[in-house]
Amino acid sequence: MLKPFPGFKSLKTHHCVTGSMLHVFRYHDIPVSEEMLLGLGSGLGFIYWHQKGVDPFIGGRANVGRPGEEGLEITASKRLGIRTGSFYTTSTKKAEKTLLGFLNSSKPVMLQVDMGYLPYFDFGGEEYHFGYHVIVVAGYNPENRDVLIADRDLPLHLISWDDLVLARGSTHRPFPPKNHWYTFDFSEYHPPRPNDVILSIQEVSMGMLEPPISNLGARGIRKAANRILKWPDLLGVDGLRRTCFNSYIFIDARGGTGGGIFRMMYGRFLKEASAITGLSSLMEIGDRLIEIGDHWQEVGILFHRGFEEEYPAVVLPEISETMLSVADEEQMVWEDLISITRKHQ
Repeated sequence: MLKPFPGFKSLKTHHCVTGSMLHVFRYHDIPVSEEMLLGLGSGLGFIYWHQKGVDPFIGGRANVGRPGEEGLEITASKRLGIRTGSFYTTSTKKAEKTLLGFLNSSKPVMLQVDMGYLPYFDFGGEEYHFGYHVIVVAGYNPENRDVLIADRDLPLHLISWDDLVLARGSTHRPFPPKNHWYTFDFSEYHPPRPNDVILSIQEVSMGMLEPPISNLGARGIRKAANRILKWPDLLGVDGLRRTCFNSYIFIDARGGTGGGIFRMMYGRFLKEASAITGLSSLMEIGDRLIEIGDHWQEVGILFHRGFEEEYPAVVLPEISETMLSVADEEQMVWEDLISITRKHQ
């Protein structure tokens, strides 16, 4: 039976990115929470995206490494004094050689993969691909080249080297992983600092209040709420049912958001931030954001009901109305956070 590298402990986590970072950080005795990584990485936002030929997408992450963004992984690490390397290659041989160098030294490695090629996921017999999934390789057998994978659930998953190669090199859009891997240098680590915590809160708040395009932030929530009503004419019944299910997944904890499209995780971050910054009002706003997360869960449940309905469109007016209400609630939260943090500076 293949065992993980000595000292590696499997953890039950919320989000694939912060959870994988947590696995590596805890292996190196870095005492930081998954919520703190999300917060310090300015990792919460909102996006509505509908590209021709692709199903509509609703997401709650920000700072995902698009042009002009360094990515949550790098931002959060930098604010903890940790130097992070982010590497891509189109060469399968180079990707394999580099990974083997780490594994032969019994070092866990954080990788980006297409979850559709990971055999431990069950997609009900349907083909499904999502290439911005992040895992940790936590064990390796050089004889048969099996690997152990740490994911969001507690058990470690045994998969073949061939499956890992497929998952790393997937070309499925919109998030092909491109053999992406990370390195971390913890030699200058320091605990979260008040000014960095405040700056991260301001970045997320401004991203929600003053996004560069209307598909993002609170404006994006309102835009999505209105565009949803047009989905039946654009998608057809099968496409609408599929989009309802995907929207539910990207809101619910089952999809790796921690529940409420990351709002519950970020609410807990604000509570941690209160102790670090001395701003007691962040505790109350954290509670408000967790409650907003509950309202997002209601949206997710409605999407799941649409997936199960014979005519999915029947749920869309209620979803739209609920999202418009949520947008107003979020607007007030982010405005309050800007006001509170600016007074502190």
